[in-house]
Amino acid sequence: MLASHSRRKCGSRSGRVSANWLRRSTTRPVSPTQICARVPPVELRLELEATGGTTTGFRVPDDVVEALGAGRRPKVVATVGGHTWRSSIARMGDAFWPGMSRAEREAAGVAAGDVLDLVVEVDAAPRTVEVPDDLAERLAADPSLAAAWAALAPSRQKEAARQLTEAKKPETRARRLEKIVADLGG
Repeated sequence: MLASHSRRKCGSRSGRVSANWLRRSTTRPVSPTQICARVPPVELRLELEATGGTTTGFRVPDDVVEALGAGRRPKVVATVGGHTWRSSIARMGDAFWPGMSRAEREAAGVAAGDVLDLVVEVDAAPRTVEVPDDLAERLAADPSLAAAWAALAPSRQKEAARQLTEAKKPETRARRLEKIVADLGG
């Protein structure tokens, strides 16, 4: 299932990534940045499966997730047909799945049922969200709100920022800002 690579990387004789090699290669815990430096991208040919509703994903074999060496829910950069997005490989039921949203499918020009070449690599870059100015002012004024914001998962921060920036009317934006602040405990 793992494709061979054009040159040897990360101490692998065959160019393939092996979970055994990763275990042998280190005697202490490693950071995602160190893992990313050692593990080359993994190339797979998989079907984009409908997972319910409008969601889709790729069923990734357990040995591939283990070979990535970034834990049981690795953050990854995925590429299909030249389109790249950030995701996590999550366990759902009996398999690991990196999701592909409708927006990502449209951007890549793919649909559920397509058999595609998927490239995944460990994503060591920090997940950051651009905070809208009005929310940033509120966070700067209250350290407890700022701490609550920092504790949110990047996906929750991204959704809150999206809700604010997509508001068309000033009163809608103000109402959404107050709801976000209230949800943060302010």
